[in-house]
Amino acid sequence: MSAEAADREAATSSRPCTPPQTCWFEFLLEESLLEKHLRKPCPDPAPVQLIVQFLEQASKPSVNEQNQVQPPPDNKRNRILKLLALKVAAHLKWDLDILEKSLSVPVLNMLLNELLCISKVPSGTKHVDMDLATLPPTTAMAILLYNRWAIRTIVQSSFPVKQAKPGPPQLSVMNQMQQEKELTENILKVLKEQAADSILVLEAALKLNKDLYVHTMRTLDLLAMEPGMVNGETESSTAGLKIKTEEMQCQVCYDLGAAYFQQGSTNSAVYENAREKFFRTKELIAEIGSLSLHCTIDERRLAGYCQACDVLVPSSDSTSQQLTPYSQVHICLRSGNYQEVIQIFIEDNLTFSLPIQFRQSVLRELFQKAQQGNEALDEICFKVCACNTVRDIIEGRTISVQFNQLFLRPNKEKIDFLLEVCSRSINLEKASDSLKGNMAAFLKNVCLGLEDLQYVFMISSHELFITLLKDEERKLLVDQMRKRSPRVNLCIKPVTSFYDIPASASVNIGQLEHQLILSVDPWRIRQILIELHGMTSERQFWTVSNKWEVPSVYSTVILGIKDSLTRDLVYILMAKGLHCSTVKDFSHAKQLFAACLELVTEFSPKLRQVMLNEMLLLDIHTHEAGTGQSGERPPSDLISRVRGYLEMRLPDIPLRQVIAEECVAFMLNWRENEYLTLQVPALLLQSNPYVKLGQLLAATCKELPGPKESRRTAKDLWEVVVQICSVSSQHKRGNDGRVSLIKQRESTLGIMYRSELLSFIKKLREPLVLSIILSLFVKLHNVREDIVNDITAEHISIWPSSIPNLQSVDFEAVAITVKELVRYTLSINPNNHSWLIIQADIYFATNQYSAALHYYLQAGAVCSDFFNKAVPPDVYTDQVIKRMIKCCSLLNCHTQVAILCQFLREIDYKTAFKSLQEQNSHDAMDSYYDYIWDVTILEYLTYLHHKRGETDKRQIAIKAIGQTELNASNPEEVLQLAAQRRKKKFLQAMAKLYF
Repeated sequence: MSAEAADREAATSSRPCTPPQTCWFEFLLEESLLEKHLRKPCPDPAPVQLIVQFLEQASKPSVNEQNQVQPPPDNKRNRILKLLALKVAAHLKWDLDILEKSLSVPVLNMLLNELLCISKVPSGTKHVDMDLATLPPTTAMAILLYNRWAIRTIVQSSFPVKQAKPGPPQLSVMNQMQQEKELTENILKVLKEQAADSILVLEAALKLNKDLYVHTMRTLDLLAMEPGMVNGETESSTAGLKIKTEEMQCQVCYDLGAAYFQQGSTNSAVYENAREKFFRTKELIAEIGSLSLHCTIDERRLAGYCQACDVLVPSSDSTSQQLTPYSQVHICLRSGNYQEVIQIFIEDNLTFSLPIQFRQSVLRELFQKAQQGNEALDEICFKVCACNTVRDIIEGRTISVQFNQLFLRPNKEKIDFLLEVCSRSINLEKASDSLKGNMAAFLKNVCLGLEDLQYVFMISSHELFITLLKDEERKLLVDQMRKRSPRVNLCIKPVTSFYDIPASASVNIGQLEHQLILSVDPWRIRQILIELHGMTSERQFWTVSNKWEVPSVYSTVILGIKDSLTRDLVYILMAKGLHCSTVKDFSHAKQLFAACLELVTEFSPKLRQVMLNEMLLLDIHTHEAGTGQSGERPPSDLISRVRGYLEMRLPDIPLRQVIAEECVAFMLNWRENEYLTLQVPALLLQSNPYVKLGQLLAATCKELPGPKESRRTAKDLWEVVVQICSVSSQHKRGNDGRVSLIKQRESTLGIMYRSELLSFIKKLREPLVLSIILSLFVKLHNVREDIVNDITAEHISIWPSSIPNLQSVDFEAVAITVKELVRYTLSINPNNHSWLIIQADIYFATNQYSAALHYYLQAGAVCSDFFNKAVPPDVYTDQVIKRMIKCCSLLNCHTQVAILCQFLREIDYKTAFKSLQEQNSHDAMDSYYDYIWDVTILEYLTYLHHKRGETDKRQIAIKAIGQTELNASNPEEVLQLAAQRRKKKFLQAMAKLYF
């Protein structure tokens, strides 16, 4: 080695191992040290910290020259930072257990979305609509990772979370935590909306029979290179970390099982699916072995799930093994056979098959039922508690406080039962000396805690007591008890037993807090809070449950109440009322809101108006979920209250945006167009965007029957929606001198955001309003210059046919909105033929021809009594028929194409003949000839089969021509009837094929 080379090596080795904190990621990048850093035994920062830091740096907003905050720029630095984050995750082998444990939901969401992006998953396409079998292995694996994480996150969010003790209040930290909480909630909301799709994706994955590959650090580097530098290795190749089919299916089965198990709390039938998936997981683990590198299943948790499924869904197989004690207890609890539960617990004191945690959970469940007013369970609670206490004694544990409390007032029945449990729970012939000693000490201490000598003699004369205690011990105990009696010696102080000590204050507070969480009775809530405030004045009891959430616009006013008891009561009543309203428990919500209104009326006009507003929203929801579903109009006083809210102009009243949304939607749904059009104050139109939107929709509905020239409001509504769907953009000159256009996120120039508009539309149910807003978005979708296949819609002609500035409209967002709206409108009325045609056109435009045919046929079926009547010509227009023809052609159903050519106003012989010439047809071919009524087409078929030498098919065609009803000499009515009958049979056959 030369001296110069030696100097270079020495200089390199003398560099600091830890880079400066401010530029460590540049250091890792420029020095290519990421892989070297990750190979260290204990790298600092740790890999998961690197992911967080890389993504935080890449998502930092920028500030322009006018000090305006801009979204993170899509530059080389940020792309490299995202790539580094993906490489670190690849180093961790995409282990969701590690990533979920260390990364927050927003960070992991960002990471997996970047994985989808780099894996070439098309944006705007739902994962459930993609065929995993035809995708490249790395792309399919990225989709599986994302959807596995989605349902795992939903399941994890359903578990109770222990609140961290708040430290010293720091405004910046609190703001950051609140932002992260809101972001997490938003992500969870989206994941829950897509949960059904995620489950379908994972179910489809179980049908795959090929190995998949997940990106490694090397494949990520290849993807980041220029296309010409990849050496022919593409994302569809087998580059990457191989995940065997069995390993993938094992992970997916386990995650699906957990998702189904979580859904079982609201739909018990789903437990069967969970059972199937968990037991399939056990089979796959047995096949691949528990030492698999890429399949990490918590087998103890899996065993717990399987055991729970055995209890919840007992096997119906008569030859299966007997019910486990878990199953027996569960069945007894469901049937109310509590005496049998007690017998099972007594027997279990000898067999130890039920863990003490399970037994305690049963006792807690019984306590909850007893506290809800079932006094008959008080005796059962004591007996179950006595069984658990004897189990504790046998295993050498201390006695629970619950037993002490239940035994404060002993009687003959309680002592008889306790002695029976003790006798049946110990086998004196086989019991060890320590076990006998524990039982003897327990009985002795029970005696010392009793004041009535009659009860003491009941125990001391029992056979078990005589067997366990020696004569000297029994005599000493009796002497002690006699000395305690005032008739023997009044100067001797009675012996104080541990069991006489009352429960501590903290235990009582905990029990009261538990009741506070469960109760929905406003007067019981008030009583509990009075008791709690009497015990301690240092606690804020509105923080007891993290499920109690009050909108921030209200919480600032409520938490400003000086009296702590009143503050807790108002907050909890409102939080519980809002929760009951959310879960559609409207009766309890009304009770809670009424109690809160009565309370705040005494001291706060501001909160009184808040409660009146919330009660109005509750009454709207109650009507819409009740009599409103059958079409019954709301009472006039409710409509008057809605008008009063919209016109309310009280200063400093905190208002929730959702109430204004619901009020305007309520007026539109019940066709109060006259009020929205003519009677709304002008000031209200300027200040409330939902009222403005409602006024435009109502006016458009009124003007719809008039001439096109009078539809001024429709143009105003068009301009408002175009503004909402526009994006702000700016030009930027790059280093090479070229000018590029940078589109920003949703425009703030509109009266509301697009997501808010979509949320508002999903509150509407009036068909005419929905048709108008849907046709507007369809027209906006069709306006773009590069559109190939227009979507048709009712009322589409009322909208302008062009936009001055096409570049300003976010057409990708418009397309997504159209799909969302069609899905929503069909959930409102799945038999609206106009909406079905729109759905079919969307599938046609996205090359999903089988689905498009399904909806085209469904649209015809709903308006013709399943084709028993003629389909109206305004439903099956020439354009619709031509699209059906193209769908059949691209699906290689060429005979169907020829038949559909007859449906056109002018038969398209050219297309029909060309399709019949195709020999590679995927339909039933000659079995469809009975549906052809045009003699020219039948004659061409005869000629074609003769030319090909297909004698049998030629005879079928000749037979079809020979039918008397097709004779050209027949009257026109007969020919039309023959055509109509064949149309009906053909369309019914097609429907059976595609439905």
